[in-house]
Amino acid sequence: MVSDAAFAALRAHRVDGRVESRLETLALIDLNPGDVSVCVAWSSLNYKDALACTGAGRIQKRFPLVGGIDLAGHVAASRDPRFREGDAVLVIGCGLGEEADGGYAGYANVCGDWLVPLPAGLTLREAMAIGTAGFTAALGIVRLEDNGQSPAHGPMLVSGATGGVGSFAIDLLAGLGYEVAALTGKPDEHAYLQQLGATQIVDRSTLDPGSRPLETARWGGAIDNLGGTTLAWLTRTIRPFGNIACIGLAQDHRLETSVMPLILRGISLIGINSTYCPPAWRARTWERLAADLKPQHLACIVTGELTLEALPAACAALLGGRATGRSVVRIGGG
Repeated sequence: MVSDAAFAALRAHRVDGRVESRLETLALIDLNPGDVSVCVAWSSLNYKDALACTGAGRIQKRFPLVGGIDLAGHVAASRDPRFREGDAVLVIGCGLGEEADGGYAGYANVCGDWLVPLPAGLTLREAMAIGTAGFTAALGIVRLEDNGQSPAHGPMLVSGATGGVGSFAIDLLAGLGYEVAALTGKPDEHAYLQQLGATQIVDRSTLDPGSRPLETARWGGAIDNLGGTTLAWLTRTIRPFGNIACIGLAQDHRLETSVMPLILRGISLIGINSTYCPPAWRARTWERLAADLKPQHLACIVTGELTLEALPAACAALLGGRATGRSVVRIGGG
């Protein structure tokens, strides 16, 4: 019986004001309730997971809590008529690993509204190789296109290019026929970015952000993972009626600019939130990730496969800047 199953989990506790994550043996009754129980096959390691696992960031809203903001597997039991035992499904975001027990366990209890049927054309492992990072990049592109972005607008600049979202953004944009410029401060990664599809590398250390309300219009649009002065510079250098997908704040959460690019050049800033995006957007984006937006360089972007036992050390390495590429986490496999 599923209800009697014992399984391994990486669960975080608050101990004397600090976060400790440790491997435990749990049963379904130890997890938060949900409409659907999923036998987890794969998860992934994201920066937010590393912050949560180590306690370096205030991610969890309650304790104890199983980590892992992504999961993919098969339905083990369901009270939701939309899902049946054996269905291949995935969840990214939706509060997993923050408010609800996540994917770093043999099973998860989730709300049916969070589940996405695994699209034809993707395996469970591929879905987690894409994970939150790839989905967020794809959602940004879908929303850019919904607002009129096309390759005809000119080159797309991707900031934070070597990160998970940045890497996928370059791959996906290039696959759609966009000319892609990668903004990075890592000269050793130029060959990697070119392999993903970047045709131009912009060295962040030589960037002159300027100070005028409008600078020379260079970019058709952008996917920005940095915020701060980089995003401000982008608003001043996007061509008329181009768009910026605002995804991250690795540089700064503040934005100091003017409305002049918006009203004189008609550019748009589009906020991207993959965690709580509407279900219809989520389903449509995953369908495209299995079709015209399927990444072409997954093997280059995803370089590691981890076990639950290896996760704590991998989280520390990721936060310490010692990790290369993106990693999937084998839970049950398949």
